[in-house]
This record gives sequence, C-alpha cells and structure tokens, in this order.
Amino acid sequence: QVQLVESGGGLVQPGGSLRLSCAASGRIFNINDMGWYRQAPGQQRELVAVITSGGTTNYVDSVKGRFTISRDNAKNTVYLQMNSLKPADTAVYYCNAKVWIIRGRPDNYWGQGTQVTVSS
Repeated sequence: QVQLVESGGGLVQPGGSLRLSCAASGRIFNINDMGWYRQAPGQQRELVAVITSGGTTNYVDSVKGRFTISRDNAKNTVYLQMNSLKPADTAVYYCNAKVWIIRGRPDNYWGQGTQVTVSS
C-alpha cells in the first residue's frame, strides 16, 4: 500500500557529491521517522541518518559533517545530500519510513535500494 522510490545514486570520484531522493506514495496518512541505511558487500546494514517528523536529525559518526538528511513533508520525500564522498561510502543505500496508513496501523517500508560507488 506504500511505495518508496529512490533515485540519485551513481558513480562518483572521491570528494564528489550526490543527492539521494526517496519519495513515498500510496495510502499515506502520515509519515513519522524517515531514514537512510546503507549496506556494503559482506557488511551489516547500517543506519546512516534519520530525521523525525519534527525535523530532528541524527547521523552515524562516519558521515557527520559530510551528509545532510532533510525532508519535504508536502512531497512525502526524504533526501540525503552526500558531500566529500569517500570510497568507504560505497554501498547500496536504502531509504526507510515509518508510515501510518489511511485507516490502518503504522509500519516500516523500504525503498528498492540505490547503488552509490565512490571510485578510488
């Protein structure tokens, strides 16, 4: 009943920038927390950044000062601006949102994943 569609991934050089977008659609009543996770090959999925419905943000230490999470509630969209990218940032990035469904209960939904590759 809810779809999260990601865009913005790609291949960049170290020091480059990308902006990821994730737009939610469907039977949405309200969206609470939204976040970005990433998973490198052979690694556990890691929470990168989260933003609450009120705009409070948190980041994993490795991206602080380089990444910025934001959201546009009118568009049901969350963004991740990634600057000063490093090879260690290479991963598949997934957005996640806790969504209240119309006449339903909240649940977590995932985007399809977007590959971010930072060449060395």
